[in-house]
Formats: sequence, C-alpha cells, structure tokens
Amino acid sequence: MATAPAQFHPVLPLLNDDELPDASRNVFDDIRATRNTDFVNNIWRALASNPDLLASTWADVKSALNPDGALDLLTKQLIYIAVSVAHGCDYCVRSHVAAARNLGATDAQIAELYKVIGVASKTNRLAGGLQVPIDDVYASTNPHV
Repeated sequence: MATAPAQFHPVLPLLNDDELPDASRNVFDDIRATRNTDFVNNIWRALASNPDLLASTWADVKSALNPDGALDLLTKQLIYIAVSVAHGCDYCVRSHVAAARNLGATDAQIAELYKVIGVASKTNRLAGGLQVPIDDVYASTNPHV
C-alpha cells in the first residue's frame, strides 16, 4: 500500500498497482496513456478500491480537462485551482498548480490568479451578506452590458 504524508490519514487505502482490482487497473492504464506518464497520483489510488467511482470520476475529469474544448487547458487548470481554493482542497490546489506550471504558468500568473480569487471571495461575501439584488440587465439568459 502506498504511504500518505504524516499529516494525512486517508479514509480509504491508497492502492499500489499490484493491489488493484482489474477494473481499476484498466482505468490506471487509461490515466497513464492519456497523461503520457507512468505516474498515477493519490486521488486515483484512493478511489481505486471502488472501481465504479474511480471510472466515473476519471471519465468526468478526462472530459472536463479535454485539451480540445472551447477553453485552453491552462485556463481550465486555473479555473480548477480557483474552485479548489474556494472549497479548501489543498490536495487539488497542489496537483493543479503543478499541472498549470507544467503547461507554462508563471509565478506572475499564479500570483495574479490568487489576487483574482481573493477579490472574488471578498465581493462574493459582501454581495451575499448584503443581500444585493441581481441587476435586471444580468437577469437575462445572455446579458451584454
């Protein structure tokens, strides 16, 4: 079984390759092929003991992070980081910052992303706390202001 850092105690075991159910092994093969690497990170190893959950989660991630979509892959990774920060998922922040850096994200871009995350968090809390009504021009399904 793979080991986790001392500060974390996973709820499910992190399965090594030789411990994988066959269905999970097939997903790991696809992860490796899609990412062109031998590395399979711990989130997949934690999900591997439930092959259905592993397969459905990988399919969702693979679809959302498809490099051929309307958004470029770096933009998708930056969005993933922002959502991960908002949800307080240190694991996802770290893994997607690494992915963004592998796609060429610079320190300046990461710093600016955190500036945007910070101000969005602030204004979200203010608008929600003040119960600010939505402007009529934003209520349309396709607003242009």
